[in-house]
Amino acid sequence: MYRKPLTKFLIIIGSVCTAFVLVCCTIAFVRIFRASRETEKAQETLEAQREKMEEMEGTLKSAKKKVERAEKKRLKEEEEKIKVEPSETPIPTYAPTATPTPRASLTPTPGPSSAVSADREQAAVQPSGREERQQAMTGAGHVVGIDPGHQGPHVDMSATEPNGPGSAEMKAKATSGTSGAYSGLGEYQLNLDVSLKLQEVLEERGYRVVMTRTDNDTAISNAERALLAAEEGAEVYVRIHANGSDDHGVQGALSMCPSQDNPYVSELYSESLRLSESLLDAYCAATGFEDRGVQYTDTMTGINWSRVPVTILEMGFMTNEHDDLAMADDEFQQTMAEGIADGIDAYFAER
Repeated sequence: MYRKPLTKFLIIIGSVCTAFVLVCCTIAFVRIFRASRETEKAQETLEAQREKMEEMEGTLKSAKKKVERAEKKRLKEEEEKIKVEPSETPIPTYAPTATPTPRASLTPTPGPSSAVSADREQAAVQPSGREERQQAMTGAGHVVGIDPGHQGPHVDMSATEPNGPGSAEMKAKATSGTSGAYSGLGEYQLNLDVSLKLQEVLEERGYRVVMTRTDNDTAISNAERALLAAEEGAEVYVRIHANGSDDHGVQGALSMCPSQDNPYVSELYSESLRLSESLLDAYCAATGFEDRGVQYTDTMTGINWSRVPVTILEMGFMTNEHDDLAMADDEFQQTMAEGIADGIDAYFAER
């Protein structure tokens, strides 16, 4: 008699419990899902903050280097000023006492006209302190070889040449290089654009510049370029390049020079390293690009045939959006050229 109501009651109780469990599970799942999303967002925020901190650290590092170089340059100018400028304090003339000594009486005092003539004669022979300081701050008397890396793809450079003097390893005379993944600009063109701007900056600073190419049509191999720079009197050989990577997140600048064990130009190691460091420091300070350091290479024909200190400056990664679009900008290329010139100034200033 009471079995049916009891059964119904139990069914109702079971349904209510099941519904309650389902509601609790749903709420728990929603909370877990929200917590997971919040955790992911927090991780993304932390990652963004970390990247921003790294970027700020890089900027601060570059700024610190720039300040240190500026202070070093200022101190050097002060030293030069002390060396070359005449004292502003008048040199006291000899005034004989009431009882002149025999030595004083034997030494005639030059008259005003003879002093003026002597001053004019000295000024005609020697440059002023200001002129000497200006000369010290420029590249007057220095010759720099600039190689805009690679060549236009329409020029057939597939023929081979030895990797170094006497080498049995043969390599293509030249290639066209990589290209901008975002700008579409060819590396051969970027290298030429920056090199021509660099030539102008260096010549304005008093350097004589030897260019291995000034267009995309001249067929000249990597070995021929290195030999040309030396034959034209270049004291250093700067090769302008851009980089590429399968990882589009990789960015920044680096320089390359021969190692101490290079089988062809080991004697150029120390000066090539100093040149590489000077260029990279100044370039990164000017552009704000990440400094990826100096790398050693003994497999580059243009290095192995060099007869003077040599470096390759990899200005940035054309496979990275930030570097590629920045380097393709004409105004920024001027900043790049001035940064490289600053590095060349620094190299010769410490020579």
